[in-house]
Amino acid sequence: MPQTSAADRTHRLVPTPAGRTHLVEQGAGPLVLLLHGFPESWYAWRHQLPALAAAGYRAVAVDVRGYGRSSRPPEADAYRMLELVEDNVAVVEALGEPSAVLVGHDWGATIAATSALVRPEIFRAVGLLSVPYTPPGGPRPSEVFARMGGDEEFYVSYFQEPCRAEAEIEPDVRGWLAGFYAALSADTLPEADPHFVARGSRLRDRFPVGRLPEWLSEADLDVYAAEFERTGLTGALNRYRNMDRDWRDLADFAGAPVTQPSLFIGGTLDASTTWLADAIEAYPNTLPGLRGSHLLDGCGHFVQQERPADTNRLLIEWLAGLPG
Repeated sequence: MPQTSAADRTHRLVPTPAGRTHLVEQGAGPLVLLLHGFPESWYAWRHQLPALAAAGYRAVAVDVRGYGRSSRPPEADAYRMLELVEDNVAVVEALGEPSAVLVGHDWGATIAATSALVRPEIFRAVGLLSVPYTPPGGPRPSEVFARMGGDEEFYVSYFQEPCRAEAEIEPDVRGWLAGFYAALSADTLPEADPHFVARGSRLRDRFPVGRLPEWLSEADLDVYAAEFERTGLTGALNRYRNMDRDWRDLADFAGAPVTQPSLFIGGTLDASTTWLADAIEAYPNTLPGLRGSHLLDGCGHFVQQERPADTNRLLIEWLAGLPG
């Protein structure tokens, strides 16, 4: 394979319904669009961009609407799922391609799956990292989250009230991000579940203090912190604040499978794979085009950063087997 480096990356701004979307591109070949999760940026794919480029793909990592150098509309409902789907469609069009493979992590996995579900003529395959596919439908999300945790509050419910989480985060963005990343990583998992907030407390009260996971250097943390110190986190948090809107918007797709060729990669120490084990077991029905489902032993939530070599190998093997 040809050798590639960070110097081969190209940063671009392209027009999308958000206003503009910032993306980082590397390589030539079939288009692979990479969608990050919360609270990250295109930089979450720094290990995948050169590997995919060397394998013969046009790898493009975006800053999702509300993040980084992409537009941050002020209205909360501008971050509903169907808006993000149309951003992805516009990116493919701006890059001059008829279609793309989508790969997403965390919220990016849900955005990728929904994009493939709603616009199958554009997105010909979908890879999901960490968060399993669950079809739209079922009970209203806010009602489900309100029942979780007993005397404690589930983090998604905690994020709902405008400015509440921001007030916790923004006095020390870098420290909050360091704690959040450590709380969900295999080598720094805290004893108390960081997905829940004791009444009258803060989410960060359960984060590990003074420890970075092995995958995150001080320089890496600087990159993430610099972006969020500049933009704030409201755009990122607004994704959580649209889950009931998404539930209504996607009602016509209730129970629908994603039929394109698909891939799932998760970590055995990630709550996303343990809480949603039933969703993984349902893949024969919900992802009938599944070409592989992999749980990386001893891996936490940030799979493509915690285990980049394994993730790259699985992605490239999967991509190589897709129809042209």
